Amino acid sequence: MHLKHFNKAKDQLNNALELNRHDLTYMMLGKIHLLEGQTDKAIEVYKKAVEFSPENTELLTTLGLLYLELEVHQKAFEYLGNALTYDPSNYKAILAAGSMMQTHGDFDVALTKYRVVACAVPESPPLWNNIGMCFFGKKKYVAAISCLKRANYLAPFDWKILYNLGLVHLTMQQYASAFHFISAAIHLQPKLAELYMLLAVALTNLEDVENAKLAYQKASALDTFSPLINLNYASLLYNQGDKKGAVLQYHEMKRKVQALVDSTPEFDPEMVDVAQRLGAALQLGEVAVWAKPAKDSKSKQRATASSKSSSAQPLGSNQALGQAMSSAAGYAKTMIPGAGTQLAKPVEPKPASDPEKTASAEGQEPPMEQEKET
Repeated sequence: MHLKHFNKAKDQLNNALELNRHDLTYMMLGKIHLLEGQTDKAIEVYKKAVEFSPENTELLTTLGLLYLELEVHQKAFEYLGNALTYDPSNYKAILAAGSMMQTHGDFDVALTKYRVVACAVPESPPLWNNIGMCFFGKKKYVAAISCLKRANYLAPFDWKILYNLGLVHLTMQQYASAFHFISAAIHLQPKLAELYMLLAVALTNLEDVENAKLAYQKASALDTFSPLINLNYASLLYNQGDKKGAVLQYHEMKRKVQALVDSTPEFDPEMVDVAQRLGAALQLGEVAVWAKPAKDSKSKQRATASSKSSSAQPLGSNQALGQAMSSAAGYAKTMIPGAGTQLAKPVEPKPASDPEKTASAEGQEPPMEQEKET
C-alpha cells in the first residue's frame, strides 16, 4: 500500500480476509479504496466490517463520516449515534454529530457538543473552524474571527478555514482582510468557482473593477451551473453602466435557473429578489422562472454577505452569496479536492427558523444580512 501498488495490496488483504476476518484488515482495505477515490466501494467494505464487528466504534464513526460526506444524513446520523452509544466520549463522532446539528441551524446544541470535544482535542483545527462558524450563524462575528484565526494558526494550509475567514470579513465589510484570506484560499484551491466570486465581491468594494470582472469571468469558466455568479456579475456591469454586458449575464443566469428549477427545491429568496429588481432595472421585466420560491431555510446554506439594497444604493452592490464551508469531523481525504471533510455551509438563523451550518440534505440556505458596522 505504501508503495502505491494498490491492486496487489487489495489482493493480499482479500486473501487475509478469506483466512481469518479481522477489523484491521477491513479498515486497511477500506482505506485503499478511499485512496483510489472509490467511496462507494469503501462504504461496502466498512458495512461488511460492521456486520462482523458491530461494536467497533472506529468502524461505525468512519462509516458515518463517509455518509456525511455524501450528504446521506439519515444513515450518517444512524452510524454516528451507534458509535456514541458504545463510546460516549468518541470525539470524532461527537464532532461529526455537532456538525450535522450546526448545518440544521442548531448552533447552541452544536456548541454544547463542541465543548465536550474541546476537552479531548483542544488543538483540533476542524473543531475551532466549526465553533467559529457557529458564532457566525449567531451573528457574533468578532468571536467567529477569533475562533477561525485559532483554527488557521493550527492548520495554516486548510483552504476551508481561509474561505470562512474571508466570508466573515466580507460580512463585516472589512474588504482588504477578506481579499487577503480569499486570495490565500485560491492559492490552495484554485479550481473552486465560489472563491473567485467572493474575491470579485471584495475587489468590487475595493474599487478594483477590472480585476473584479476578471475574477467573475474565471468563476464562470469554472462553474457552468451556478446562477449566482452571473447575477453578481450582471449587478457589477449594471452599476458600471455596461447595460449590454449586464443583459448578457442576466440571460445566462436565467438559462441556468431554468436548468436548475426541477432539481432545486428552493431558491434563495434574496437571490430571487435581486434578480427580479435587476430585471426591472434592465427593462427586461420580472423573471418568470422561479417556479419554486424559497420559503424558510433549513437546508444547505449559502451564507450571503450582502448589504441591504435601498433605492439610494447601487443595485446588488454587495451581493456575496458565498457558501461557507466547514470541515466536518476531522476526517480528511487527500486524494480528491474538497472531498473527505464535510462541507457544511453556515446560514444565518432567521427569527423563526434556524439556518445554515447544519444543512438538511437539500435546499438553499437563508441569506445573511450584512452588518453596517466594521
